[in-house]
Amino acid sequence: MSNIMGDMPNERVEPDFPFNTVGTDFAGPFLISDRKGRGCKITKCYLCIFICFRYKCVHLEAVSELSKDAFILTLKRFIARRGLPKLIYCDNGRNFVAASKEISSFLQSNIDTIHDYAALRGIDFKFSPAYAPHFNGLAEAGVKSAKFHIRRVLGNSHLTFEELTSLFAQIEAILNSRPLCPLSPSPNDFQPLTPAHFLIGRPLTSLPSPSFLDCNANRLSRFQHLEQIRQHFWKRWTNEYIAELQQRSKWRAESRHLKIDDLVLVKEDNAPPLCWRLGRVNKLYPGPDDVPRVADVVTSQGTVRRALNRLCFLPSSEEDLS
Repeated sequence: MSNIMGDMPNERVEPDFPFNTVGTDFAGPFLISDRKGRGCKITKCYLCIFICFRYKCVHLEAVSELSKDAFILTLKRFIARRGLPKLIYCDNGRNFVAASKEISSFLQSNIDTIHDYAALRGIDFKFSPAYAPHFNGLAEAGVKSAKFHIRRVLGNSHLTFEELTSLFAQIEAILNSRPLCPLSPSPNDFQPLTPAHFLIGRPLTSLPSPSFLDCNANRLSRFQHLEQIRQHFWKRWTNEYIAELQQRSKWRAESRHLKIDDLVLVKEDNAPPLCWRLGRVNKLYPGPDDVPRVADVVTSQGTVRRALNRLCFLPSSEEDLS
């Protein structure tokens, strides 16, 4: 049995600071080694994801175990970097419930010793019903974006906890670099708005490195192998994200045509991590039926001509989003 979908909560549409309202969830397990070299012991660790309800910013943390204490330490690390959230949406996992009870009891029992300003800003947990992951769909979608490809690019590799933490941080940067919409209507501006703009005020960048995609992993050092895993994740995830920008069923219904000066993402198979090639439409080439199917796109590296199936339109207004 199902019912009509509810309206978006206020935390999704009202402007506020990033990570003021977050959804969180766990993913895993991932197998890690306790040290490098032979004779190492294989253990489990997990991925804890925090996703901002307003701006879709992602924060990833490596967690050693699924326990109340481990989650509280993870929450402390998150607060130290992203600030204190007012509201956390999560499922009914025992570690979440126990952490909520401990934080609440701590605030109540220490109300006289904690400054009133901090006491009034206690974190509020909202738990979704059992067996209802769609109640926390934003966190579940973030888990899917990260976990689905991490498992495939890791394969049988057993990284150390430090290496996996570094990999999660780089994957977090990849997810937060995705273009959302044009930053300005100027035809000379090729920069998109990304989740990173709400965090640091500018796009995220990565250090240049040679491509290890076609190299044999057995011939690479551990550092090079870690970079190879990051590049594999970038290649897989960007293809999936671009496919979401180009959702289509059948070519029977006419969709919005591209217009001059529209900001588009140019699909490239060999783009380095965190490099999104964007440009402005300069000229359209309609067919005999007056429907454009080819366009000239002005990018920061010159003008390129591409078919429309190689261009992803970034919406810039409410009309484009509908």
